[in-house]
Amino acid sequence: MSQPIKDYALIGNLRCAALVGRNGSIDWFCPPRFDSPACFTRLLGTEEHGFWQLAPEQTSLKIERHYQQDTLVLCTEFHCGDTGRVQICDFMPLQNDAVIVRRVEVLEGRLQMNMQLSPRFGYGARQPRIEELVDGISLRDSDGQRLVLHSEVPLRIEGGNVLASFALNAGEVRYFTLSHLTPEQIPSPDREPPQLLADCVQWWQDWVRQCSYQGRWRDAVIRSLITLKALTYEPSGSMVAAPTTSLPEAPGRAANWDYRFCWIRDAVWALDILIDSNYMSEVHAWVHWLQRVIERTAGDMHVLYSLDGQAEHGEEKLDWLPGYLNSRPVRVGNAAHDQHQLDVYGQLVDLLHAARRNGMQLSQQDWHDQCRLVDEVIKCWQQPDEGIWELRDQRRNYVHSKVYAWVALDRSIRDAEKWQLHAPLDQWRAVRDRIHADICRKGIDERRGAFKQSYEQAKPDASLLMIPLLGFLPVEDPRVQATITWIEQDLLRDGLIQRFLPQDSFSGDEGAFLACSFWYADNLVMSKREEEAEVMFARLLALRNDVGLLSEEYDPQYGLIGNFPQALSHLALVKSAYLLQACEQVHHGGAPERHSYKPMP
Repeated sequence: MSQPIKDYALIGNLRCAALVGRNGSIDWFCPPRFDSPACFTRLLGTEEHGFWQLAPEQTSLKIERHYQQDTLVLCTEFHCGDTGRVQICDFMPLQNDAVIVRRVEVLEGRLQMNMQLSPRFGYGARQPRIEELVDGISLRDSDGQRLVLHSEVPLRIEGGNVLASFALNAGEVRYFTLSHLTPEQIPSPDREPPQLLADCVQWWQDWVRQCSYQGRWRDAVIRSLITLKALTYEPSGSMVAAPTTSLPEAPGRAANWDYRFCWIRDAVWALDILIDSNYMSEVHAWVHWLQRVIERTAGDMHVLYSLDGQAEHGEEKLDWLPGYLNSRPVRVGNAAHDQHQLDVYGQLVDLLHAARRNGMQLSQQDWHDQCRLVDEVIKCWQQPDEGIWELRDQRRNYVHSKVYAWVALDRSIRDAEKWQLHAPLDQWRAVRDRIHADICRKGIDERRGAFKQSYEQAKPDASLLMIPLLGFLPVEDPRVQATITWIEQDLLRDGLIQRFLPQDSFSGDEGAFLACSFWYADNLVMSKREEEAEVMFARLLALRNDVGLLSEEYDPQYGLIGNFPQALSHLALVKSAYLLQACEQVHHGGAPERHSYKPMP
């Protein structure tokens, strides 16, 4: 079976990604793009579902890993006692082709190394047809796609596998290069692996140099920003929520979703952080992606889209895969695409507002598109929706969703006022105030004086921590403080914040949703409880794995769980680091100046 989620590390080329285990096995790889069928699927099954392992023959007494400074080049050192020590560097060159390069160097002694390449196409369903080439091995699927392995190490074919055994002395280096080719694809001109490595390191370090963050938590922030960049699909500018599917929210249960799509919500929050960090080219690219989507949909937005901005179509279950920790079914596709989630409109408007505030030159068409989004909000803000957590039981009037409807009007009014943009301001102001009053009247649990999950249900919900972060009410407002207290009393468990009560979960008792704990830390900062905020932030940083990555959730028994690495967890980490560093001035994104809006009582 696969390793603990914490034992994996990410490599990628801004088109697809792979997960490399501490044992030297690549157990997840979906070329040529994030949402393609995997050819290494041991992550969700067993060895028979595909992997590529490279490791010393002798048992390792200790394994240490790190990324090369400010890069996505993974280095794994195997310490084999008196026999020796070997380092394997794994990376994907930044190019159109999906290529994995593995560099082996013995650092001390002499070691016997073993390599096994066992791809299984179609999420582990099909063995390849293997043939020898003049300079390597070809592994072809029935649909015409293929993998080509090159190495100066002698390779041999056994059944559906490619194997190699070789010995290296200290200072000796060998490379393995695996390229994925589609049926119509012509191989790119070969570049020597050492040059590919040097170019990859240079590219990532140049990208990191653009970052404006210089605070106390630089290593954690930079690693999170690199992870967010690695989840970007460069050809379109979109971003996946995670590079995996069906890593469970509760091991052994059925809450197993495909996250290899662009969630509007996650992408907008990530871009808000990228604005803060001086990565405006990524914001430009995503806004252009958004323009194409809005034009095609006439402003009627879905929750999630494919990498190229197309609507996703349904879910499929892969019955031959046992799932991570026997968590079935394994799903590809995501049925949430058809849900109505009102907050999406406010998030999109908030991003456009943040871009303008930070000097991005938006066009008249962008303003036209923004007005379309506001028109949609005016039409549907009173309707119930599925909410941020995409609960699949029934629609409700979720307070978090209504707050984002208010955001859509509030930010658009500010834009029109500041930049003299044509808009029906009297109508917009009236609707904004009506939404605010509606939330403050129907969204409060009278017994507690706190905001509740929905108009229909008086339950705590961690998404309500966004209320002061969005400027809907100041954090000092008694209703906001009562909400924080309710969340502390009912959702703080094992030192972390649950997103809602266990009985509301699709799978029963699930792990703590990590982004919610970062939001809680943000609220503590704004409430002038900085010491408590730093304690919570330190606790969350300690949950990262040895190379600084976070999944969606954390469970005391299983550790990191859920799809991995998770964009939402990493962007929330960066925002909290900024707020802790200098909460009075650091956030340059969508939140308006505090107290600048005078809400109705």
